[in-house]
Amino acid sequence: MKKTLVTVVLSALLLAPAATASANPPQRASLSNLENEVMCLVCGTTLAVSDSPQADRERAFIRALIAQGETESQIKKALVAQYGRQVLATPSDSGFDLAAWIVPGLAVILAAIAIGFAVVRWRRGRPAGQSRPLPTATAAGPTSGNGDSARLSSDLERYDL
Repeated sequence: MKKTLVTVVLSALLLAPAATASANPPQRASLSNLENEVMCLVCGTTLAVSDSPQADRERAFIRALIAQGETESQIKKALVAQYGRQVLATPSDSGFDLAAWIVPGLAVILAAIAIGFAVVRWRRGRPAGQSRPLPTATAAGPTSGNGDSARLSSDLERYDL
């Protein structure tokens, strides 16, 4: 009984991605989506902000592929075949371009570690021997005059002003 239940559950889990993939066909590409992911080769900006003749040619190429019913990934492959890898705004996930994906992540992780160390150090405070006593209030005033002047003198000596 347990074996059959496990087999049914596992087969359902394994077949579920295939069923959802066939139920959700790839969406049609749109020029507005692709304009933010494709670069103008002359300007070095995305097609969404470029108004150069080269950008117009790339848009016309994309429109023709959309009219043929191509998907977004097929259009990107055709753009790379026509204009080269530099036409895509996102770096590839191999070779030196991989650093564009890894370095920002590492920077965030290192910054979080540095902040964590700083917080731990800040919360730890001074060692017990170096802590100063808090001033106490008396009937004559907030602090006694002799203790303040002695503490001020020792502070001035320590800072070497």
